[in-house]
Amino acid sequence: MHALIINGSPRVKQFSNTDKILEKFTAGLRECGCSVEVYEISVRNDWEKIREAFKENDNIIIALPLYVECVPGLLMEFLEGLAPKDENTRLSFILQSGFAEGAQLRCGENYLRLLAGQLGCKYGGTLVKGDNFGIRFAEGKERDKITEPYRKMGQIFAQNGDFFSDECRKFTGPEIFPLPLRLFLKLLFKTVQRKNFQKVATKWGCTKPLDYKPYKEK
Repeated sequence: MHALIINGSPRVKQFSNTDKILEKFTAGLRECGCSVEVYEISVRNDWEKIREAFKENDNIIIALPLYVECVPGLLMEFLEGLAPKDENTRLSFILQSGFAEGAQLRCGENYLRLLAGQLGCKYGGTLVKGDNFGIRFAEGKERDKITEPYRKMGQIFAQNGDFFSDECRKFTGPEIFPLPLRLFLKLLFKTVQRKNFQKVATKWGCTKPLDYKPYKEK
């Protein structure tokens, strides 16, 4: 099997969490005998080349980050230039985010399901996983701990050709945290994390409090 993979992150390769995920995912594909070609939409000069590859391939995966339930604008701009295909093409997605709960990514997943049809393709499912915000800040074993599970997902995709298996569904993790954990995290973000965020903001030159609302009606 040959797979065309498009990294839909607007970040350049060096700073892309999605890129680090794809390193492991494509390793899993190759270990099962698949050939892979990967493109980055952050390289605008390659867009025509990517569109041509989209036209020529019938097994395509678009990997992307979800930003507060929004698909990256750069990816949307790229997609607008694609010509619809036919149902002989299978289009699958890898959707990752900093949000840890699966429920936070379902809106994006539903959009991608519709997108496959709008592009004239057969939908191959979406691999959904959150809690990936810190990947690019981690190194060595710490990064591998987060990204290594994607190798297994690559192997499963090589076997099944889609993301509809129980293993892929369970890969998402908790759909929503238990109530005690949600209450604890709420308290944590109101106290310790709030202070940490304020320190970062001050370091960046911010002089207003985090909850400053200059446009709120008085």
